[in-house]
Amino acid sequence: MAAIETKQLAREFEGGIKAVDGVDLDVAGGEIYGFLGPNGAGKTTTVRMLTTLLAPTGGSATVAGFDVAAEPGEVRRKIGVALQEAALDPLMTGRELIHLQATLHGLPRERGDELGDALLGRVGLTQAADRRVGTYSGGMRRRLDLAAALVHEPSVLFLDEPTTGLDPVSRQAIWEEVEKLNAEGTTVFLTTQYLEEADQLADRVGIISAGRIVAEGTPAALKSEVGKPHLELSLVDQHGREADCERVLARFGKPLPAKDGKLLVELEHGTSEVGPIVVALDEAGLAVESLDLVQPSLDDVFVAKTGEHLEGAEEAPADEAIAG
Repeated sequence: MAAIETKQLAREFEGGIKAVDGVDLDVAGGEIYGFLGPNGAGKTTTVRMLTTLLAPTGGSATVAGFDVAAEPGEVRRKIGVALQEAALDPLMTGRELIHLQATLHGLPRERGDELGDALLGRVGLTQAADRRVGTYSGGMRRRLDLAAALVHEPSVLFLDEPTTGLDPVSRQAIWEEVEKLNAEGTTVFLTTQYLEEADQLADRVGIISAGRIVAEGTPAALKSEVGKPHLELSLVDQHGREADCERVLARFGKPLPAKDGKLLVELEHGTSEVGPIVVALDEAGLAVESLDLVQPSLDDVFVAKTGEHLEGAEEAPADEAIAG
């Protein structure tokens, strides 16, 4: 049984605006699915429908085997949701908030306390558990929100841009926790503006544009669709030898226009051709100064499929005022 399945899922707003226009998804149990899209593409609207926060106006969707329109209560019992803007009471302590979440899910007090304390330890907040949430850094709040989403042990977890604005250390901590949860069997539906994040975590990626899925597949498969890896190199004494070098490179692949003083060649078989190229250049009396094998990126895929770069994809995460 698919963890998430949609058939021609649609949402039309007043005035005939189609935010989501016939989306088909099939996310397997135990999968990490990365969901990417430019602003206004329908990404958030899709997630809101899957988490029962917004009713579809067309098509159907099931999550954990339950229909989001006909059985919203059953869906909510099976999912965890951590939104980008977590609504955390700054006056409560981390421990109080987690225990309150357990109570709201109807867990017996003893079980809720036990599970809540275990989750605080899991996300590295044991020492800060009795501090007010208002004193937490952005990374700590994001980890607390993740813990709160896990109190009722959901089988499907929705993460909405979980690391946006976090420093690299906090981002890595979230990534590691997501990977652990997935290894334990939790299905993760991840929206993100960081292509590196999708590349690192997702088993498969779906790209939505203008309300429709325009690409879907593993990161490696999607990247292979838009181009082959290419080699960038410069010679120790390159002046006057470019033509000789290009003749050697042409034996191994398609020469590309030079960039920033470096010679480029597209390779059919990737890393396996690097060694023979270096040997051939050496035999031709051409000493290599620098050499880089460049793989197509998810940004290349995104541009090819949507005609634009993903907002925020190149932004560096902001520093945090308080380490966490």
